[in-house]
This record gives sequence, structure tokens and C-alpha cells, in this order.
Amino acid sequence: MADEKLIIGLPAGSLADPNRGGNLLNLLRDAGFPVKGYDKGGPSTFPITSFLVGWDGRPQEFGAQLAAGEIDLAIAGDDWIRERLLEARYEYGRDIELSKVLSLERGDVRLVIVAREDPDERHSDEWFKAVLSEKPLVKMVSEMPYLALEWFQNKANALGFGSSHAEFSVQKFTTPPHVERGVVIYESWGKTEAKIQHGSVDFGLEITQSGSAIRNYNLRIVDEVMRSGAGVFVNPALKQNAVKYDLARMFLLNMYGAIFAENKVLMLFNAKKECAPELERYLMQNQLFADEPTVNQGENFIEFNVQMDASNKDLPLARVRYELAKLGATNIETIPLDSSIPGLSVLDF
Repeated sequence: MADEKLIIGLPAGSLADPNRGGNLLNLLRDAGFPVKGYDKGGPSTFPITSFLVGWDGRPQEFGAQLAAGEIDLAIAGDDWIRERLLEARYEYGRDIELSKVLSLERGDVRLVIVAREDPDERHSDEWFKAVLSEKPLVKMVSEMPYLALEWFQNKANALGFGSSHAEFSVQKFTTPPHVERGVVIYESWGKTEAKIQHGSVDFGLEITQSGSAIRNYNLRIVDEVMRSGAGVFVNPALKQNAVKYDLARMFLLNMYGAIFAENKVLMLFNAKKECAPELERYLMQNQLFADEPTVNQGENFIEFNVQMDASNKDLPLARVRYELAKLGATNIETIPLDSSIPGLSVLDF
């Protein structure tokens, strides 16, 4: 039955590409949820965990699907979820509640306002105020028109132009404006920079990681709208279904374990009992355990195991192993971790 399965929105795009950053496929595998077909464009299935159902889709749509109850969880960016919530508010007068219940710590981008170079080199607010003073109707472009609209209205209000530029229209590029005053936001399907560079619009909202494409078009960033990262989103109404809610918590806990384990290793080593005090002192000084180290006592030897962040530049793994060996550690073994779950307390759902 559908009520006994958890439907998960799996995003097409960079996270689905095993050769690009993010690699959701490996993350799901390490969490205990290997997916078949996802990296091939779908259909995606969970061959081991049959209580999970994959719904292949675009992150642009997942916010609306969550709100409609079509899917239970969705993996998407903060930006696209926010875009759909704003669309519901501006176009349909509905306030939708969705929650981000886990950050995937990947897919980070910035949403910025981009414009042509200003020959007068004015401060961004001064420049924007001049644009509003000169133009009763301002034109913008963005792949995320409702995020652009929210930014525009907040900025116009802050600068005293809230009433004069209150009207808005979101429409296709470059259809005749539906309003005579305020702002027209053209929905773009990409290459936003080119539309700004060629003067089709006054400025736009762009998604960027490094800003290199913006610089290549000789454009400038005049404001930052938000920062976005990939995460797991849910409609809080899911809590009303006890079976799905329990499955969601299981999914989230194991996903958390896979994320928490990234770049972490388990280091095991032996030591004679007389060396143990110095080794424990070293571990404590470098904060390599919480309350006390994990040890297995033998007759003459003690086995220690310690979890370490292998990416810590201030405390490199190679140096730690060397220092431990100098203090009497032997048989030092390092095991990569696929998952590390501190406990149920890490869940906030």
C-alpha cells in the first residue's frame, strides 16, 4: 500500500551525476539506500529497501509536489523550495509550510543581483535608487522570478519606492509588459547574464558558485539575495501519518550518519599498559575523544579506537599516527567510515 511506503523526490541534475560534485548516489548508498537507475536518468528504484519509492523529478517542482502531498520527502536546494513557496503566495494567495529537516552539506550556491557596470561607480543602494527614480517600470530577468520579486519589493520599500513600484508581473521573455508601473520580471531558461549584458533588462537575479561567468560577461554583483544548499525537505503534515513519519525518521537518521561520516576514519591501535597514561594524555590534549577514550582491556595490552576527521589540516592524520607510535602505539590501523550515527537526538523532525 502507498501509505506503507515513503515517496522520495530525487533531483535530476548535478547531484545525479556521479562524475560531478555532490554525488547523491554514493551518499544514498553509504546511508544504506542503494539506488538503481538514478544515474541513468531513471526510473529510480530502491532494490534493497522496498519501503522507499523514488520519484525522479526536477528540484524546481518539488516544493509544489510536497505541498500537494504527491511526494513525502524531497532532495532539493533551499532556493527552489523558497521559489515555489513565494509563487504560491504571490500568485495564489497561499502560505505553504515546508521544513528543511537535513542539510546535505553540498550543492552550495549564491543567488545574487547582477547588473552592467556602473560608470559612476555608485554604491549599490545609490545606484538602485537612481534606477527607480528614472524608470517607472523596471525590468528584471531570472530563472527564479519570485525570489527576484521578493528581493525587489523589499529593496524598493527600504528605499522609499514601495508604493510607486508596487505593481508586478511575472512573464515570459520578452513578452509585452502586463503592467505600466512597478516591475516586470521575465522568467529565464538560462543565460541570464547575456540578457543583462545586451540591455534587454535593467538587471537580474543569477545563481552562481564562483562568479566566473558573471565576470566573463563584464557584469557586477550589486547585492546578495540568499545562499542555498542541498537538503532534505518535508511537509510537516507527514507527522500525521505514523507509518510514513517513522520511515522518514529512519531515512533521515541514516542519511545523517552518511554525511557525518564523510572524511572521518576509525583509528585502532594497541599499547602496553605502561604506555596507556601518556597515550590517553595525548588523545585528551588533542580532543580525540569525548568523555573518555574507547578501550578494550587485555592482560598486558590495551586496544584503543578513536574517530578522526581525516580532512583536519590543523591535526593531520599522518602526524597523529606518528605521534602515537612515538608514545608506544603499535598495530595502528585506519578504517574509512561509511556511516557514523551519534544517536536519535541528532534528528529535528
